[in-house]
Amino acid sequence: MSLNWVEINRILEELNLPGFQIQKAVQSTYEVLSLKLHRGFPQSSSKTLLIALSPRACRFHETWQAMPKNQTPLRFAELINSRLVNGWIEEAVQLGDNRIVRLIVRLGLHRWRLYIRLWSNAANIVLTDEDSKVVDAMRRLPKRGEVSGGRYVPEAALGAAKQTGLPREYTLRAFSGESFNAYIDAWYAEHEGALSLDSLRAQAQKTFETHRDRLEGALERLREKERIFGDAPSLKEYGDLILAHISAIKPGDSWLEAENFYAPGTGILRIKLDPLKSPAAQAEHYYAQYRKAKNGLAQVQAEITAEEQELVRLEAALTRVLTETNPLVLHKLLNAKAIQGPLKDTHAQSQMDKKRPGLSFRRKDWLILVGRNSTENDLLLRYYAKGNDLWLHVRDYSGSYVFIKQHAGKSVPLDILLDAGNLALFYSKGRKNREADLFYTPVKFLRRAKNGPKGLVIPTQEKNLHIKLDDKRLEALETCVEP
Repeated sequence: MSLNWVEINRILEELNLPGFQIQKAVQSTYEVLSLKLHRGFPQSSSKTLLIALSPRACRFHETWQAMPKNQTPLRFAELINSRLVNGWIEEAVQLGDNRIVRLIVRLGLHRWRLYIRLWSNAANIVLTDEDSKVVDAMRRLPKRGEVSGGRYVPEAALGAAKQTGLPREYTLRAFSGESFNAYIDAWYAEHEGALSLDSLRAQAQKTFETHRDRLEGALERLREKERIFGDAPSLKEYGDLILAHISAIKPGDSWLEAENFYAPGTGILRIKLDPLKSPAAQAEHYYAQYRKAKNGLAQVQAEITAEEQELVRLEAALTRVLTETNPLVLHKLLNAKAIQGPLKDTHAQSQMDKKRPGLSFRRKDWLILVGRNSTENDLLLRYYAKGNDLWLHVRDYSGSYVFIKQHAGKSVPLDILLDAGNLALFYSKGRKNREADLFYTPVKFLRRAKNGPKGLVIPTQEKNLHIKLDDKRLEALETCVEP
């Protein structure tokens, strides 16, 4: 249940925000922003203002909960920190009864407007300058003009709106204690919305069960492989028996029936043959299977041990998550994949990942690497990109090298190619145009430019990809950044 306009007015009345200075913005998730405020002499006090855009739980109030940082700094908080930190709040009002709060913040000669729209299905935070030009929005909505460079003037729109019928009556919900802010902070944390403890714990349990089922399925398949590979000695015996009875095998035979001299007294053994192969080729086939099984058994057993350890880790992570009492910390743990399954990297790859330059995005088990400057581009190209990895770069503009790490025997899905293309355009000089053509080709078809600048390459056998920036895709990729 979101706040109604009467409750918002009560919250603003208690907060008495004019005169407070914005000291810091923290964006815990894509839907939650907190502002740390301070007012000095003569009435020194500090507050943490929580703004949540969660469906069914849009709210704006003081909070006493610890506000965890996201592992990767998120875009909108970085904007607020660059534009509004050390600014003074001059006005904090609700626009009529429309659940839109306007903060006017003065910093030097500039006055910024921070609009907080608490509509359950269209909540947003929009920062504009004094001329109503949008600097940026927490949720970029081009159709509403809520993107950089657009115009946002809710006062004009609300003033022009015509009232029809009788206005709906709203009342302040009953609460105990002196502070409605404190009551709302505790009530939402416990009962309602995407950040409630109950819903987050249910989400954690569901996520755990999904990964447990996947791990148990993988373990079942690995144990079946272990059983098959455990029969490796019998495959070698088949090869030996075929060679020992090579003269008894006629062209076109499908079976060899012979006494097993490795196990005397066990009777006649029937060995499957391929009618199209010679006896010598039949024996070599079984020898090859024997070598594969013998070499694979140790690897399969190591994988079984790793999967069993992952199940134990998963149980421990779930216990930690379910005992957490701060919903924002719990939300962060879920977003940080605290109870998700292991990434299928080798130990060597994991060690390399720790030192990898640039940005890394893990999307549907595909790893995308982004170099943010010529040095990172060169390091990724030299030490982290292999021959069949896909390389992308914007045509006619300087910018990032983007690499999609290849999966053996798999083609890069279109979704992953579009993700990488959006990253290549976003981290290039062509970003302002919002669309451009890209090169893409396997790394093995890149040639270093002789006597050229660091990292400069010449692609061959390249293909063209036209990309238009997709804000939703970029926002989804923000959740896939690896530390």
